Amino acid sequence: MKKIQLEILGLSSSQSQSGSFALILGEKHGNRRLPIIIGMFEAQSIAIQIEKINPNRPLTHDLFKSFAEQVHVTILEVLISDLKEGVFYSKIVCSDGATTFELDSRPSDAIAIGLRFGVPIYTVESVMSEAGIILSDLDEGADTDDEDDDDEDDDTPSTRSEVAEHKEPSGQVSQEELTKMLAQALEREDYEKAAKIRDELNKRGDKDKDKE
Repeated sequence: MKKIQLEILGLSSSQSQSGSFALILGEKHGNRRLPIIIGMFEAQSIAIQIEKINPNRPLTHDLFKSFAEQVHVTILEVLISDLKEGVFYSKIVCSDGATTFELDSRPSDAIAIGLRFGVPIYTVESVMSEAGIILSDLDEGADTDDEDDDDEDDDTPSTRSEVAEHKEPSGQVSQEELTKMLAQALEREDYEKAAKIRDELNKRGDKDKDKE
């Protein structure tokens, strides 16, 4: 069975299902994309691992990792193995050092766990042939999406109001206040906002380095 390695390209709110997210996987050595609709909790778990945000309390997938390490089980890879009636199936390939075994899993859980172990994500040609999207198909709507994005403000009204309260005379929120807002977001377990604030802090850090 030939396996195709995948990488995570993006995670965004699903336009078709309220409360769901679209996880976009890309063929590592090709131009096909594999979109998978996942739940909000799994999307959050994947996002905070990608963003390297440490939650105050362990999430379910963090707990799985801790348990596996305690019983000396390692994860070797994640395999999106099948697609039946529009539902993706996957396996987590594990090893206890002597035996290799597989655990059935939803792709979202498998990927969230796989990210925590830093293992590769694979699929098979039958899945990619049936559900994969050629990159050129996505490009057709890219220009339209970009134009729409230019007219929209990424910040929610609540975020804008919070930022406005802490603006400096220059019109920019101080780095100290951003750090406080980051801590508050983490305390509330609002990881989406925490990621945005962290990105802003990183951008400012990069600008400061450029000035040196």
